[in-house]
Parts: sequence; C-alpha cells; structure tokens
Amino acid sequence: MAAILESVARSDDGLSLTALSSKIGAPVSSTQGLVNGLVATGFLDEVDRQYVLGAAPYLLNLMAGRRLVSHVNHRDLENLQADVRMTTVLSIAVGHDVFYVDHCSNDPRFAYLAENYLRRSLIRTSSGWVLMADWERRDLWSYLKSLGEEDAERVEGFLRNMQEIRETGVSASPHASEQGDGVSIAVREHGRTVAAVGVVSTPAEIGEQREFLVSTLRRHSVMWAERGGY
Repeated sequence: MAAILESVARSDDGLSLTALSSKIGAPVSSTQGLVNGLVATGFLDEVDRQYVLGAAPYLLNLMAGRRLVSHVNHRDLENLQADVRMTTVLSIAVGHDVFYVDHCSNDPRFAYLAENYLRRSLIRTSSGWVLMADWERRDLWSYLKSLGEEDAERVEGFLRNMQEIRETGVSASPHASEQGDGVSIAVREHGRTVAAVGVVSTPAEIGEQREFLVSTLRRHSVMWAERGGY
C-alpha cells in the first residue's frame, strides 16, 4: 500500500489502475483490491479513472500540525464569523465521513468536534452535501445506497438539490440535521472541491438569514480564490 500511495503522490494527474499495477509490479487484480481499500478509507480518490491522493493523508498531517487547504486559513474563518456572527467551520471528507478541521466559534460543541477531529455524517451536514456533490457518480451512488432508512428523506433532498449544488458550489439550509443547520460553500483548488466552509447555527437562525449567509459566503469565497490564484 505504501508503494501505491507514493506512486500516486509522485504523479502530476494521478495514475490509472494499469499504471499503478505496473509501478508496483503486481497483477491488476491484486492492485484493484488494494486500491479499493485505499479509496474506501479516504487515502485515494478516483477521478475519471485516475487515482489521486484522497483526504486521509492530509487529515493525518493536520493532526501533526500541518494544513490541508492552501488558501483558506483560520483568519479567514474569523473574518467570516465577524460578518455573520455565527459559528464558522472548515470541513473535509475522509471516506464517508466529514471532519471539522478548523473552526471559529464560542460554542464548545463545535470546538469539541473540530479540536478532536471527530467524524460526522456526510448526509447530515450542509458541508457534507457540498463535498458529496463533487464525487464521481459511482462512488456517490455506492455511498447513498449504504445509508439506512432513517436517512431516506435526506437522500431524496440531496438528490433534488445535487445539480444546483454542483453548479453553484453552495448548499443552503438543507435541514440535514435535527440539532442544527447550515450554509456551506465549496473550496476549490485546481478544479476540485477539496473542502467546504460552512456557517452553522440553529435551524431557525439559518432559515431567517439564509440569503444573507449565501451572499456573504460567496463574497468571501471570491476573496479566497483571488488570493490563492485558483
């Protein structure tokens, strides 16, 4: 597995299954099994039949004090919170889970989730909807089929809004959780969604300020993109 990860890391645009098999000197069938495991755990992503590094290696770097997203930093979350007066979070997907990898909040619940890198459900967060919308269809369908009956309404809601989220990069007040709600926007680098920035609060507060939150996130997103050059 280490040889697969190193080979992918050294490639510019990812490697096909055949190329990976050749690189590590193993049969395609054996390589496929290893690759499937790495995709399932978030160490690899498949994009147009090419395998690239997933988010899991970056999460390990975060735990070691290194950062995943190059042009959104903690100060950006602070500036956004100053405008919206609500909790702001930076999220990534690792496998089938969402992790808050940074936050700006006076709410200890979100501090606990972010500072301990605790898993959250993709289908139950606005950030998760943004991150899922950029997935390959095969991986998306596989994940959605794995969900239980308790998430059936959330799956239907996501599918109704998926195309709009893909086009705009925004998921606004999806009512994905009974405990809270949010508005999130995609963080894109090199043409891929690598993370999501979200504003989270109670369903009532998010619903009342939905349009303001969308416009504010879009304004800040433009500034991040211009600074990053993407």
